[in-house]
Amino acid sequence: MTHKLATIGYEQATLGDVIDRLKAASVEVVIDVRAVAASRRAGFSKTLLAGSLKQAGIDYLHLRDLGTPKPGRQAARAGRIAEMHEIFRAHLEEPAAQVQLAQACEVAKDRTAALLCYEAEAAGCHRAIVADLIKDRIGCEVTDL
Repeated sequence: MTHKLATIGYEQATLGDVIDRLKAASVEVVIDVRAVAASRRAGFSKTLLAGSLKQAGIDYLHLRDLGTPKPGRQAARAGRIAEMHEIFRAHLEEPAAQVQLAQACEVAKDRTAALLCYEAEAAGCHRAIVADLIKDRIGCEVTDL
């Protein structure tokens, strides 16, 4: 059995759009990889998002230590994606990030999971790095929703 892992960004989407895309991909659990699970976008703050996903039959897990630290977020906002990637890769060496990466791998081994972050395009987001690491560890297919 090939494990499936998705990534999804909500930058230009409504909550309903995101849930529809997750359901269409048979996602069972959303792994929120934002360092700060708050959002100015309606419905995407942690508590509201978790509740809406639960109503849709999708579990929610926030792995804060798989988020980009503040200097990385600042670099990304300024369009310095390579710098953000460098900062994030260094952050991933931290013990807390390693523990949560292992946790994400365990979840993705057993269920269809989706890594959630803000950016619409996975290529410009740290979630692509997380997805690649999980893929390397558990041998899954990765789809950007």
